[in-house]
Amino acid sequence: MVFLVACTMHIMIDLLPKLEKRADGGDGGGCQCAHHPAGESQGWGKQQRTRSAAEAGWPNKHTLRILQDFSNEPSSNLTSHSLEKITAAGDGADTVARTRPSASGKAEDHKPLMGEASGGRTVHAHGVSRLSTLFEHPLYKVDLPPLTDDDTLFNVNTDMRFYPRATGNQGWHNEDGNQEEDEFPPTGEVTAESYPNWLRFHIGINRYELYGRHSHVLDALLKDLVTQSITSVAMKSGGTQLKLIMTFQNYGQALFKPMKQTREQQTPPDFFYFSDFERHNAEVAAFHLDRILDFRRVPPVAGRLVNMTREIRDVTRDKKLWRTFFISPANNVCFYGECSYYCSTEHALCGKPDQIEGSLAAFLPDLNLAKRKTWRNPWRRSYHKRKKAEWEVDPDYCDEVKQTPPYDRGTRLLDIMDMTIFDFLMGNMDRHHYETFEKFGNDTFIIHLDNGRGFGKHSHDELSILVPLSQCCRVRKSTYQRLQLLAKEEHQLSSLMEESLLRDRLSPVLIQPHLQAMDRRLRLVLQVLAGCIDKEGSVNVVEEDLVGDTATRRS
Repeated sequence: MVFLVACTMHIMIDLLPKLEKRADGGDGGGCQCAHHPAGESQGWGKQQRTRSAAEAGWPNKHTLRILQDFSNEPSSNLTSHSLEKITAAGDGADTVARTRPSASGKAEDHKPLMGEASGGRTVHAHGVSRLSTLFEHPLYKVDLPPLTDDDTLFNVNTDMRFYPRATGNQGWHNEDGNQEEDEFPPTGEVTAESYPNWLRFHIGINRYELYGRHSHVLDALLKDLVTQSITSVAMKSGGTQLKLIMTFQNYGQALFKPMKQTREQQTPPDFFYFSDFERHNAEVAAFHLDRILDFRRVPPVAGRLVNMTREIRDVTRDKKLWRTFFISPANNVCFYGECSYYCSTEHALCGKPDQIEGSLAAFLPDLNLAKRKTWRNPWRRSYHKRKKAEWEVDPDYCDEVKQTPPYDRGTRLLDIMDMTIFDFLMGNMDRHHYETFEKFGNDTFIIHLDNGRGFGKHSHDELSILVPLSQCCRVRKSTYQRLQLLAKEEHQLSSLMEESLLRDRLSPVLIQPHLQAMDRRLRLVLQVLAGCIDKEGSVNVVEEDLVGDTATRRS
């Protein structure tokens, strides 16, 4: 029996490598992992799921190299199993619950996703959605320049055709229609619109954006993140805190950050930024904020309620992760994994009894297929308890940066200013590196990855985050205009965020003080820019965006 990657697309280079072949009954391509030790399986009692003899040990696996780097470190693009493998999808996979329990123990109503109807404080007095009104504004309706092959991450090869299989697996076919490495006959040709949504998301990435402003693929992908069956789980190596890589039945993958603290808990005042918790709700909120600002540089993120037993413990082939599961004195399922911080029994992640919240961030294309370059943030903090960074002691630091490539030309400096504003609005001090797609050179956007340390303090505005903006006094005109728009009462950033976040399954994602803090911080950003304009003049601060100029981000 040959299992192939479920979805590959018509591009000149394969987006996904084919899975390894495995002969029936053979062990040449099978997993070399040991079975669960008998002693370690004790204590689960009735919670242990009944398995067939074939499922008793670690499952056979097939290589699937689509593990991505969300830690901003180039060397950390691996899980604890560097060649992550998957089993055949659909063999009795549990369907993910689409409702979440309320405090009363009853399931809440289905929560609509990004493109669906919303409730609560989401409309004007006249019944019009604030988000719909915002996205109909001329500032949100400017077209991109015409895209060439050099402007798209992948180029479609129309000579290849793609057919589904009745079993749910799929295979490649050559231009003559002959089936390649597939035992089953084609059931009909599949168009690009029928590709899995994660693959359509990858195809749509271009020089100017991760996804289109009104993309239907975005809505569908967000739905997949919370409804697709989870078939494989592994720890992501690198980074300071536990993160899991989850593979879905459609072979898409996402980075899972589990809930570590409640919505109401603020970062303790004595915590250094580099030892703070990463918050799952911050990842969700950052995606929505990035979209409202019209940057569209954060990969799609959705909140999900995960069953720790069925959807993590029972499907993982990562023995290091599996061995950290235990039952707490309160009879809740817990695990802690392995990482640099907060991975111990004292910091275990416990369910109620085995349900846990988390954020799921869609993966970007594999680094082997779409290389990304990692850049050190010029305004990186010292990550030291006593030392200060150069920018903290030199008020003219930006003058030096502006003479250094790639900040001496193009729009990279303006992208840093966008990222600075984005980070300040959510209180994120942990922006040590950033990434770009290598194919587009220096004339492309910054990808806003790893936002889990945002929204830690609603009662404090960290003005040091705004130092790049106050030192350089530069901003893209479209960004400045949108900030002014979002400060107006009829739009109001906090109300837009509240409406947008109501569409996430984990709503409410942010408590009101965090929403109100964004309005306050937006006013502070505009005050800094007003001071810059008074000092240097508008023409020297607000830079025009040029239509069709690939060295600019938007028109």
